[in-house]
Amino acid sequence: MDISFQILVIILSITLFIALIMGIVLIALLIKIVKQVKRVTDSVEKTVDSAHGVVESVKKWVTPALFEALFTKISNFANEKKEEKDGKKK
Repeated sequence: MDISFQILVIILSITLFIALIMGIVLIALLIKIVKQVKRVTDSVEKTVDSAHGVVESVKKWVTPALFEALFTKISNFANEKKEEKDGKKK
């Protein structure tokens, strides 16, 4: 074999070895990142579920309170109009 061919084979072998090691390290890092993303998404999902529960709970209390407030305003308005009407008749 020619010496230049042997040098070329050695250089290519070293380059392939370095690429293989870099690929393995990159795959390991990607696996780590994917696990972190999974943990973050699980945490966000739990937070959203918790917030949804809070909103549902608040909605159960706010809706009747809004109707009560609306009914009270309408009733007060009607009473005021009735009092004004009764005051004008006298």
